[in-house]
Amino acid sequence: MNDEQVPVPGDEGFAASAEGRVSWHGYGDGTRTVHAGLPASEPGQPFLPGPVFAAPYHLDPEAGQGSNPNGYGRPDNPTRRALETAIGELEGGDCLAFASGQAAISALLLAVLRPGDGVVLPTDGYFPVRAFATDTLAAMGVRVEFAPTVGPYPSFEGVRLLLLETPANPGLDVCDVTELAERAHAAGALVAVDNTTATPLGQRPLDLGADVVVASGTKALTGHSDLLLGYLATRSAELLDTLRSWRATTGSVPGAFDSWLAHRSLATLDLRLARQSANAAAVAVALRERADVSGVRWPGLADDPAYPVASRQMRRVPGVLGFDLGDAERVTRFLRASRLVFAATSFGGLHSSADRRAQWGDDTSAGFVRLSCGVEDTADLVADILSALDAAA
Repeated sequence: MNDEQVPVPGDEGFAASAEGRVSWHGYGDGTRTVHAGLPASEPGQPFLPGPVFAAPYHLDPEAGQGSNPNGYGRPDNPTRRALETAIGELEGGDCLAFASGQAAISALLLAVLRPGDGVVLPTDGYFPVRAFATDTLAAMGVRVEFAPTVGPYPSFEGVRLLLLETPANPGLDVCDVTELAERAHAAGALVAVDNTTATPLGQRPLDLGADVVVASGTKALTGHSDLLLGYLATRSAELLDTLRSWRATTGSVPGAFDSWLAHRSLATLDLRLARQSANAAAVAVALRERADVSGVRWPGLADDPAYPVASRQMRRVPGVLGFDLGDAERVTRFLRASRLVFAATSFGGLHSSADRRAQWGDDTSAGFVRLSCGVEDTADLVADILSALDAAA
């Protein structure tokens, strides 16, 4: 991975567009996440202002909303705008926040695709997105195609949108965003990348050639397992206007308190990811040594199939890994024996958690486990997992 924790090109324009704000270009990840989206310092005011709870706002009796940015709470909320500024600085684009990751990706698909358009989605990506495509998009007359994250990919002729998910959830395969973006753009297609697993500190798809980033902020981005959030980020003013209009019309916005919680949580993203990634590396190595565990996947392992691309493309590897315990019963015994790993279906939180993905309809084996490493002490987590595996044998 790239060990230099410095932003890649793209920060300058977005920092300069925020009036009165300092440009954080050239600073490391920790500094950027702590300061992302904060207002200019003002004596007597908090670092991060509290959430603004409002449905309507006072309007000028004569001019109405006029030049005031706040008119009605669905399209307008200063707390949400501050969060969008913060995420936009990290992704290197302009951001729109949504009520969930699924709301964000559904907005992209429905706002961009029309009957007769083609869309290519990952066969090994987030299951609800695949279900939405086959149940809703296909019924609208959209031509839906699927391709594994590692390929092969179909011809992009006649394709309106290529959606990539890298690293893929839950299998953790990685694709070359730059190469696929070049191919798709040559055919006239837009390219979107689901950046949920990597986070903007792991990779910045807009710098790799993608037109739009979509992600769930529920997971590692906010990391406290206490809110639902999604977002889109792009450098295209035209696409941003289309997506903003769609959001205002459909109303899939996050509430003020969730937006504030998310912004508060961003400050520790660099610290959380560092510990989670270190834990995942240690757990993956330990699991590789066990004969009763198979199919260990983590893109940071030098012999992992995803490593050649991940080592070029990603700035850090997330704290999520996969492995197989053979059957559902053994997974159950493992989870009951562990003291530190919670059974939960999300990932990226402070607490380590594991999920048997087959129970949710993912095309995985019955014993496949997606393990999300939290921020526990590395030695404690490894010891607990090994002990639980022994007990589950």
